[in-house]
Amino acid sequence: QVQLQESGGGSVQAGGSLRLSCAVSGYTSAPYCMGWFRQTPGKEREAVAAIYAGGATTYYDDSLKGRFTISRDNAKNTLYLQMNSLKPEDTAMYYCSAAWSGCYSGALLTSTYTAWGQGTQVTVSS
Repeated sequence: QVQLQESGGGSVQAGGSLRLSCAVSGYTSAPYCMGWFRQTPGKEREAVAAIYAGGATTYYDDSLKGRFTISRDNAKNTLYLQMNSLKPEDTAMYYCSAAWSGCYSGALLTSTYTAWGQGTQVTVSS
């Protein structure tokens, strides 16, 4: 059974940085793509960033490009999200996810991903 465990969330002041990690275990074949999504109460889960298996291809929500960086270390089975210049509107629960198909056309779609972590809370104060 595939398991994803996020860590690294917390509280930070505006302008600060956080690095989220997601440890992946229990799979028989490596995910073809992995993603970070976020959600606030009452809103739909939205894409933050996604990355292909090799790590060379990445996708970002246009509004976050330049502040957030996704990466993965396949040797450690870990996905990362470096978040810089954080803003209060970045406050959300952040989820990591994994997919084994559909990545080419749907890397930033929640429906593409079949495995999800429990989430880690990020709170940015002004």
